[in-house]
Amino acid sequence: MSRRNPEQEESNPESRIPSPGTSAPIGVFDSGVGGLSVLREIRRELPAEDLIYVADSGYAPYGDRPEDYVRGRALAIMEFLRAQDVKAVVVACNTATGIAVDALRARYTQPIIAIEPAVKPAVAQTRSRVVGVLATTQTLAGQKFAKLVSTHAGDVEVLTQPCPGLVEQVERGALTSASTRSLVEQYLRPLLVKGADAIVLGCTHYPFVSDLIREVAGPSVSIIDSAGPVAREVRRRLQVNGLLAPESHIGTETFWTTGSPVQVAAVIEQLWSSKVDVRPMPVASEERSASAR
Repeated sequence: MSRRNPEQEESNPESRIPSPGTSAPIGVFDSGVGGLSVLREIRRELPAEDLIYVADSGYAPYGDRPEDYVRGRALAIMEFLRAQDVKAVVVACNTATGIAVDALRARYTQPIIAIEPAVKPAVAQTRSRVVGVLATTQTLAGQKFAKLVSTHAGDVEVLTQPCPGLVEQVERGALTSASTRSLVEQYLRPLLVKGADAIVLGCTHYPFVSDLIREVAGPSVSIIDSAGPVAREVRRRLQVNGLLAPESHIGTETFWTTGSPVQVAAVIEQLWSSKVDVRPMPVASEERSASAR
């Protein structure tokens, strides 16, 4: 957790708001439905927690957007989640982590857990000493990703592959379509040809096409994502802050979106394997973010 300047806290009344209690929900957000891959692991790890998920589908994808755009969206959603009295927030989007997480942590006191591509475990697992990373253009272009590679790669070659269009396929629920398979083959083949035997899924949407990725990559290639470690970090952070919900509680999920609730609900139900009610995120939250920027 970053240190805070008392003068900054004095000028930012939000930083002095008391923390919610153990019964408060955890907020999770992504540019769309991809963060459900993280939400799924959080639910497995923390069955007693109430979870609020925001799919920013009305503004997706983030991957090829300017940094100010992504940062503004992250602030808008954080304002909304803060209004829901969340006790912690999970940034379930690699692009938002790379661009906006520092701004969020500087402004808010709730524990903010962020996801990043699983370069470190991939480097530890590779036998060929070549690792491939599938991610969005913005994630791969960011300073955080460059630092991640320089810190952990060592003598391992880390190949990167931006994947335009793959997020949109998941957002449509087209997980096994011919066009999705074509994209997976197009993006994966160059990495395999160069000897990559560990593929990092550097976007939370991609685990939903992991079966297709495994099929194309073959059984000798490891497919690695960060959802499990993020869920365990959420548990650790809540425990350290005394914020874990009572084990007797049965956790719930609440879904919000900036897109069409009907359309988003249909895809969430496909990915979540359960009937869900998706609510429209209030426009007021988005308007407040404009002034925050």
